[in-house]
Amino acid sequence: MSSRSDNHSNSAALAAGGRGRDVIVVGASAGGVEALQGFVAGLPHELAASVLVVLHLPPGGSSALPAILQRAGELPVAAARHGEALVHGRVYVAPPNHHLLLLDGTVALSHGPTENGRRPAINALFRSAAIAAGPATTGVLLSGVLDDGVAGLLSIVSRGGTVVVQDPEEALFPTMPRHALASLRVDHVLPVRAIGSLLDKLSREEVEIGSAPAPSRLMRLENDIATTDSPAHARHDPAQLGPVSGFTCPDCDGALVEMSPATRYRCRVGHAWTAEALLNALGGSWERALSIAIRTLDEKAALSKRMADQARERGSTELAGRYNHNAAEAMDAAALLRGPLEVAARQGGETR
Repeated sequence: MSSRSDNHSNSAALAAGGRGRDVIVVGASAGGVEALQGFVAGLPHELAASVLVVLHLPPGGSSALPAILQRAGELPVAAARHGEALVHGRVYVAPPNHHLLLLDGTVALSHGPTENGRRPAINALFRSAAIAAGPATTGVLLSGVLDDGVAGLLSIVSRGGTVVVQDPEEALFPTMPRHALASLRVDHVLPVRAIGSLLDKLSREEVEIGSAPAPSRLMRLENDIATTDSPAHARHDPAQLGPVSGFTCPDCDGALVEMSPATRYRCRVGHAWTAEALLNALGGSWERALSIAIRTLDEKAALSKRMADQARERGSTELAGRYNHNAAEAMDAAALLRGPLEVAARQGGETR
């Protein structure tokens, strides 16, 4: 009888030939902790596949997600470590501020450029698995906002892999699953607790790695960018990715080029954006600019009032009047700017 450790994938196993659908990549965002708990609870203890998980996390500190998921199911769960070989029946969780990637059958962690403002990013994991494992890859997209993961699912489909999406009716935040359903052919739509039994069956189906279409040049270029340990060391030419878009990167103010299929953007540093995420980030940029302008005007009004009081105490009535006029102008301008900001806040609440 072979042990579980005897079943680990390595670069030789990724060569042409038959193997099971034994690489499962999972992405989640808002509402993802609850979705992942249900997902892990449904995984069988003898799963003939490795599971790699990305949940959008704040960049600083550590994550309690491995411990939370360990309590939810039977499989061992741990934070992924750079260079470790994949083992069937284990769950590898992306640590904060690192992309989780699959390279030549081993786990890789990188500090590469953010994608959709995120590191770890779902698209980065999905794309790397599509290149490394082709049709042996199953991509699973769970609860979340915006559309991170959809481009990665397209990469998986292009390489003959399988796509599973959480039922949007069940998801706490259904936007990511809905974007997937609207953008590509999805093989299975299920509640999270039903996904595990499906993956168990899929992991035992043999696929021919050598029959998969080759990764596109753009897919390989983007994967190379993600593996770069630091954006400061990026060595790619944006012209290789597509034409100049006329838009600027919200992260670094660099020029963005437009990539297809599925309209996306990258800058020279390597920051990547889907159209949906870029639109959301640009909205955040102008909201921050308005907030700064309002704060500045409020401070100008307060200082003008203070100076008017001081001038009045000195008997300078005319000067006090000018300061009061300046205060009134600043208050009127701030009130004018508050209108659009309040509308944006209401719309944001309705979207969430």
